[in-house]
Amino acid sequence: MLTVETRYAIDPDYAKTLDTDGIRKHFHADGLFVDDEIKMVYSHYDRLILGGVAPVNGKLVLDEVTETGTPSLLDRRELGVLNIGATGTVEVDGQTYEIARGDVLYVGMGAGPVSFSAPGRYYVLSAPAHRGHPTRLIRAEEARRVELGSAETANKRVILQFLHPEVAQSCQLMMGYTQFAPGSVWNTMPAHVHDRRMEAYLYFDLGADQRVFHFMGKPDETRHLVVANEEAILSPPWSIHCGAGTGAYTFCWAMAGDNMDFTDMDMVAIGDLR
Repeated sequence: MLTVETRYAIDPDYAKTLDTDGIRKHFHADGLFVDDEIKMVYSHYDRLILGGVAPVNGKLVLDEVTETGTPSLLDRRELGVLNIGATGTVEVDGQTYEIARGDVLYVGMGAGPVSFSAPGRYYVLSAPAHRGHPTRLIRAEEARRVELGSAETANKRVILQFLHPEVAQSCQLMMGYTQFAPGSVWNTMPAHVHDRRMEAYLYFDLGADQRVFHFMGKPDETRHLVVANEEAILSPPWSIHCGAGTGAYTFCWAMAGDNMDFTDMDMVAIGDLR
């Protein structure tokens, strides 16, 4: 079963008029992982699609998505798959890939239907593409590691970059995840914006009684969203994106937009946040 929800891009002046329910309606995505279903959100921010695939009793096949206007999702798109569950298998173009927890599979434009098997639990991201790149499985140990932050500022973390020009080729989709050292809870702080690219977050590895406070909005008029385990955020280009958790967590980040420069960001001084 495939379910797709459409989210439209909105102006920041309109966004600041929204109450909590309104902010969540536009930027928060929950219920992505439902047994034996594919649940997707089609965003008009750079046409990024995010979703959850949770096979339990049989294979789930991702193929036609009406919202893209093509016979198959990958006719004009590329796909990134992160397994956040037990080791599972994904079949693409006649090949089967065994994907362990924390591995990422890149699937290029034109690859056709993608089949997902249990016991994996798959977070998927798709962006428009202009040419095909080879399908590639990237193990966690093959990712580019960037260590940042410190225990003193509660943001000591390692960024694992998978879909990144120095690791694996893609058209515009960039993807990876960030893990925190014990006692560190702040992500992406100091904050920044990148008006040339949107971003999406999936928070996971979060305890059932824990939450992440995700901050968004213009730097001088911030808002927040309270996020539980395996819930996602659509972060528009005009918005900051940072957060702090009440316990340990990991988050998957993905970007689509004008360029592939990971460091293309406009930093915001902590003193300028409001």
